[in-house]
Amino acid sequence: MLPFETFFQIILPATAIFIGACVGSFLNVVIYRVPIGLSVNEPKRSFCPSCKYDIPWYQNIPMLSWLFLRGRCASCSKPIAVRYFAVELLTTVVFFVVWKVFVPAYGPSFEMGVGVAVSYWVLSALLICAIFIDIDHLIIPDSITLGGVVAGWIAVLLVPDLMGEVSRLKALWLSVVGAAAGYGLLWTVVQFGKLAFGRTKQEFDPPAAWSIAQEEDADEPMITFDGEGQPWTDVFYRDSDRMIVDVTELRINGENYEADQLEVRHDRFVVGDKEFALEDVKQVEGKCVKVVIPREAMGFGDVKFIAMIGAFLGWQAVLLSVFVASILGAVLGLTQKLLLRDNWSQPLPFGPYLAVGAFVWMFYGERIFAWYLHGIGM
Repeated sequence: MLPFETFFQIILPATAIFIGACVGSFLNVVIYRVPIGLSVNEPKRSFCPSCKYDIPWYQNIPMLSWLFLRGRCASCSKPIAVRYFAVELLTTVVFFVVWKVFVPAYGPSFEMGVGVAVSYWVLSALLICAIFIDIDHLIIPDSITLGGVVAGWIAVLLVPDLMGEVSRLKALWLSVVGAAAGYGLLWTVVQFGKLAFGRTKQEFDPPAAWSIAQEEDADEPMITFDGEGQPWTDVFYRDSDRMIVDVTELRINGENYEADQLEVRHDRFVVGDKEFALEDVKQVEGKCVKVVIPREAMGFGDVKFIAMIGAFLGWQAVLLSVFVASILGAVLGLTQKLLLRDNWSQPLPFGPYLAVGAFVWMFYGERIFAWYLHGIGM
C-alpha cells in the first residue's frame, strides 16, 4: 500500500499532469474544428489536416507523438503545426500549477481545494481555446464564451469559494454581477470605439485605380486601392458593415456602369437601385476619388469573453483583466506593427491579452487587490 504522503504529494499531482495532457489533446480538436464548423465528435478520431489520415491512438499520445514524429504526419509527411504541441504542453503545465497552488497536500480544506482546482481547470481550458482560435481566426466562438458564462455560474454554485463565499446564492449573485460588469464594460468600449474609430476615409486626387477581385487559388477576394490591397475579411467583420466608394469609372464583370457611388456590403454590391450578389461578381474595378471603409475597434466576441471571465472570477478580475490586456495589447501590438511592419489597419486579436489578464488574477489576484487597497489606504 502506498504511503499516505506519496499519494497526496506524488500520485495526485502526477494525475493532474496526465489529465492536463489529455485535455490539451482534446483542446487541439476544438481549436481546429469549431471555427470551421466541424463537429468535435464526428469524425471521432483526430486526422491530419493535410491528407485527412485517421490518426491511430499510438500516434496521438499528447506531446510525445509530435516529438517522436518530428512534427510531421506519419502518412503524408506534411508538417503538423507546432501549435498542437504548444497547446498540449501549455494545458499540462497550467493544470499542474493550478493543482499545486490551490490544492493543499492534505487537511480540512482539501476537498474545497479540489473543487476550486477543477473549476479553474475548466476556465483554463476555455481560455486556452480562446487564445489560439482568436490568433488563427480573429474570432471567439459563442460556444466558448456563452457556454463559458453558464459553466461559470454552475461552478460557483457548486464551489462558492470561487467567490470567497460560503452561501451558494450569494456566490451566484456575485458571478452574475461579474459577468454583467465585464459585458457592460467592454460593450461601452465597443460603442465608443465605433464612434471614434468606426470608419476610415481615403481621398484620391487625381482619381486612383481600384478593384475587388478574387484569384482562382485565393480563399477570398482582395480589395485594392491605389496599389495597396487587403483581404475581404479585413474590411468586413460583421453583416452590417458597408464600404462606400465614390467613383468616376465603374466596371462590374467587365461591363461599364454610369454611377457616382458604389455601396459594397458583406454579401452584395449596390449601384443605385441595382444589386449584384457577391457570388455572381468576379471582378469590380474602375477609378475612385474617395472611399469610406468600415473598421472595428473591438469585436463582440471579446465582450462576451470578458463576461465569461467575470462569471468565473468576479468583477475585480474583470477590471484587472482589462487593465492587463490594455497594457499588453498596446506594447505588443505596437512592437508587432513596428518590427514586422504590419498594416496599421490590420486587426489584432484582443482575446489572448484578456486571457493573460485572467490567468494573472487566478494566481495573483488576491495579492494584487490587497496591495491596491493598501495603496489607497483602505
